[in-house]
Amino acid sequence: MTLNRKFFLGFIRIHILHHASHEDIYGVQMIRELKNHGYDVSPGTMYPILHSLENEGFLKSRKENVKGKVRKYYKITSKGQKILQESSQKVSELIRELMD
Repeated sequence: MTLNRKFFLGFIRIHILHHASHEDIYGVQMIRELKNHGYDVSPGTMYPILHSLENEGFLKSRKENVKGKVRKYYKITSKGQKILQESSQKVSELIRELMD
């Protein structure tokens, strides 16, 4: 794992929870979204992160047939909402310190 990947993994997880708090998300959608923010996340990185967030109880998934293919959608759980709120507070505090 590269240093940049290790360093930004927390930010990526927060991005995922943020988007899952607004709508159901899926892997390819989040890869594209994160690319818009300058992250180069491969499916080999994204799907283990999504599975981990689900196993930790921060996301819940459901499967849906989309054009003949099964797509797994994720939405945030109450536990995920709580950690997202805590993360948001920590990020805000860090931004304030960095801007001083």
